[in-house]
Amino acid sequence: MKRKIDFVEIKEKIFFFIKHNRLFIMYLILSLLIGFLLRVVTIHGKLYFKAFVSDLIMILLIGSFGYKIKDKSRYKYYLIWIIFSTLLAIGNTIYYGFYQSFLSVNLISTASMIGQVNDSLFAKLHINQFFYLVFPIIFVLYYKYLCKKDYFNNIEIVDNKLIFKRIYLTILILLIYVVLNISSADGSRFIKLWNRESVVQKYGLYVYTANDLIQSVRPRIDSLFGYDSSALKFREYYACKWEEKKQTNEYTDIFKGKNVIFIHAESIQNFLIDLKINGKEVTPYLNKIAKEGIYFNKFYPQISVGTSSDTEFTLLTGLMPSSSGTVFVNYYDRKYEGMPAYFNKLGYYTFSAHANNAEYWNRKTMHDNLGYKDFYAKDRFIIPEDFSDPDYIGLGLSDKSFFNQFIPILKNIKENNSPFFGTIITLSNHSPFSDIEKYGEFDVTMDYTYKDDNGEKINANAPYLEGTTIGNYLKSAHYADSALEVFYETLKKDDLGKDTIVILYGDHEARLSKRDFDLLYNYDPLTDDTISEEDENYINMYGYNYDLLKNTPFIIWSSDNEFNLKVESTMGMFDVLPTIANMFGFKEKYSLGNDIFSSHEKIVVFPNGNVLTDKVYYSDLNDEYIAFTEEPIDSDYINNLKEYADNILEVSNGIIVHDLIRKEGAKIGECNK
Repeated sequence: MKRKIDFVEIKEKIFFFIKHNRLFIMYLILSLLIGFLLRVVTIHGKLYFKAFVSDLIMILLIGSFGYKIKDKSRYKYYLIWIIFSTLLAIGNTIYYGFYQSFLSVNLISTASMIGQVNDSLFAKLHINQFFYLVFPIIFVLYYKYLCKKDYFNNIEIVDNKLIFKRIYLTILILLIYVVLNISSADGSRFIKLWNRESVVQKYGLYVYTANDLIQSVRPRIDSLFGYDSSALKFREYYACKWEEKKQTNEYTDIFKGKNVIFIHAESIQNFLIDLKINGKEVTPYLNKIAKEGIYFNKFYPQISVGTSSDTEFTLLTGLMPSSSGTVFVNYYDRKYEGMPAYFNKLGYYTFSAHANNAEYWNRKTMHDNLGYKDFYAKDRFIIPEDFSDPDYIGLGLSDKSFFNQFIPILKNIKENNSPFFGTIITLSNHSPFSDIEKYGEFDVTMDYTYKDDNGEKINANAPYLEGTTIGNYLKSAHYADSALEVFYETLKKDDLGKDTIVILYGDHEARLSKRDFDLLYNYDPLTDDTISEEDENYINMYGYNYDLLKNTPFIIWSSDNEFNLKVESTMGMFDVLPTIANMFGFKEKYSLGNDIFSSHEKIVVFPNGNVLTDKVYYSDLNDEYIAFTEEPIDSDYINNLKEYADNILEVSNGIIVHDLIRKEGAKIGECNK
């Protein structure tokens, strides 16, 4: 006879378990709250029930081993894990505020970079990031409360082995629920870990951390088991890609034989172009060269945790950043076909210049790998030892002093090594933008007019951006702009810039917050606050507008002639190499982007799986898109973009992890499509 479910008995067993395992239950609750709070504080997005379940699985798994140790030691065991979870949450919250991503084991190899940018990191610290510390305190206080009530001596002795088995049964049931509710897209994101936000949002902090630990040894695993599939995808992709690269257009060979200088402009964002505060331009010289040159106003960096080094890698090779760690630090010994190497083959002298340590981001090694013949680093410049010196700004030598000291070097290069290709990396506009007394005068307050009670117009001044992060950034950018003017105007003199193309790009966003932009665009001087969301003039910075503001300027300029061209097509860092190759008359092989002047659809793939075109911006985190056109966007178009992005990321990561250019480059055959 079938036995009926006795809910009263089940209820009694649950209460019995809670009564006799209060320490375990408190560990459970506090650990869940830590994971929940992290998602609320960082992502601010949808809260998935699956994330709670996934967190619970990991918490139960860890907590179950508490029943394998002595009762007296169980408190210490749970306390250690709560402290670990607390520190994990604090670290991830701080890191997310700086990089909009989550911590990874692979970042240990780049920890040496933190020392040189610690001011930037400290500027992002807030007291609320340490709120998690309340949880271990609660646990300690609760334990003392139980001891005071003589709880541990008054409860019955329970069967720890039975509890251990029941916890594992619960884990199994929860695991089945999670597995049955995983879509193929979510499973792909989880395995590839390109979009860390998505994994934390949908699977929780603890599962993400465990997944990241596994991913940290993935290169070794892939090298043993994933080589063949990656190599096949690599060969098939480039067999057809090479056919596409044979296209020509009106810009083919336009700069053939010219010298070229790339200016890697630290943290210069595109919203600065034509921005005025109280009628004064923030970057007047950038505005000038943007009008004179070929200006791409929808140019997007495709960086991951490697920031500036990711920019250099993607711009020079046309490949994507690594899905784990950074190429410059973790995969520096692979073979890459970099832009300097291509120019070397054309007979160019190639160099890079940066007034920082050559070892920072492992540049000394990687610049050599990418094909630069010389690296004019910190040891080639006179840098003040006194931090209060006006020629010392932010992380080191001021941009104006850097350019002034570099001009004689450039003159020598032109006299003895023509043609030449060089990259000049600026430094002063690096966060946290705190040397405001050295930036020069630039007013970021707001003049405004209002009517008093008698109807008379009164002129007044409001603080606006004064004393804010974005206000300091505008002052820093104004200084960086004046330093660029020094360099460009010097090029015009004595024919130093003759037969030379200067290409400026912002290396990445300045990591300003949504609140910063909200203040910039929605400020109300009458209230010294932002206008209401209901105001018709309100610009929403908390949606995808914030993501779309992360573009940087890309400007091709020459002192010999004016182009006066504004290109409004969407463009990514990985499009630079094929575009330059077409303009300077050489064939490159392995870039994943396209010549911006070709007939290809303009598609930018980001390392987190997001995709941007002239039609849509697709968010992999939320699996949704916004459209920029009134024409219908069907599901096939979005699915094709997602498939395109996955393919790009897989091919690129295969090249990086397996060194496929070296090992498989000679095996690429004909396109079978």
